[in-house]
Amino acid sequence: MNGLKTVKEIYIFKMTNLNKKEIIKWLTTGDASELFALADTTRKKYFKDEVHIRGIIEFSNHCGKDCFYCGLRKGNRNIERYRMSEDEIIDTAAKAGKLGYRTILLQSGEDDSYDIITLCNIIKRIKSSIDCAVTLSLGEKSFDGYKSLKSAGADRYLLRFETSNKELFQKLKPDSSYENRLNCIKNLKDLGFQVGSGFMVGLPGQTYEILADDILLLRDLDLDMIGIGPFLAHHNTPLGGVVSGTLDLTLRTLAVIRIVMPDVHIPATTAIGTVEKNGREKALQCGANVIMPNVTPIKYRKHYEIYPNKICIDEASSDCRLCIEGMLKSLGRTISANRGDSIKRKPHIQ
Repeated sequence: MNGLKTVKEIYIFKMTNLNKKEIIKWLTTGDASELFALADTTRKKYFKDEVHIRGIIEFSNHCGKDCFYCGLRKGNRNIERYRMSEDEIIDTAAKAGKLGYRTILLQSGEDDSYDIITLCNIIKRIKSSIDCAVTLSLGEKSFDGYKSLKSAGADRYLLRFETSNKELFQKLKPDSSYENRLNCIKNLKDLGFQVGSGFMVGLPGQTYEILADDILLLRDLDLDMIGIGPFLAHHNTPLGGVVSGTLDLTLRTLAVIRIVMPDVHIPATTAIGTVEKNGREKALQCGANVIMPNVTPIKYRKHYEIYPNKICIDEASSDCRLCIEGMLKSLGRTISANRGDSIKRKPHIQ
């Protein structure tokens, strides 16, 4: 089989090359315990028991897009908008650095009020004062815009495609282009970013076939990070009355992703913790190896409402750090001391 010799090599080859039919079988199997155990074993093989923590700063909830599922959509008039100043962002990043965060994630709606020059200055100031990686989640930019952000010192970029189905994409994101979304991901890869993407589980109109295609697209894109979470209906959007996604299917999807892409970073997302109290703990036992606490100033957090009832909006960043430590200790996991860069360019673990 392609020159593979050992039983372990044959097993890894088989699992990472699951086809669409096999993926659907794993997603729909009655008892998922074998799937979860296999994903957890795979996670441990590549990442041991270390968990990488990333501090998220949600610095603006303004957005120029009108996506049907997101509470930040420009058509939502029932939200208190805010923008953090450059100094507020730097101060928040400094506090996160003092708490031991080795990655700072700057996230916002697609807010053009922060031009590329301003964003570059923010990145440079953070990198000059904190020993950390900077990850950006700012939506679609031009190739030259991404290039400038990379030159300023940004290390990683997160850009979810949300669904691999073009028809469903256009229904959910009527003022966006599916082709441009994927082209942005390609541009980011070409520029040398460590790139993350992902999708929502349980979207209205999403089938198991589409979900399997989502996973296959992730594999084809050869990403460094993958973030998924359940679709959570927001009352101030056109999908407000739709049934939300479930934790079970989200965990199954996460586990399959870990099996077919064993060397990517996968977070136990806040959305997973929102759909069920112990959701993040379960995700960490089903293949996740990253957790992303919110370090945004408390006065802003409740207004960054992509979906309702988000957890940890009233918890001080220092208390959250202690909470995460306690959670990980209870699972027999430890916080990694390194930045958590991609391991995809390193030799695979034997």
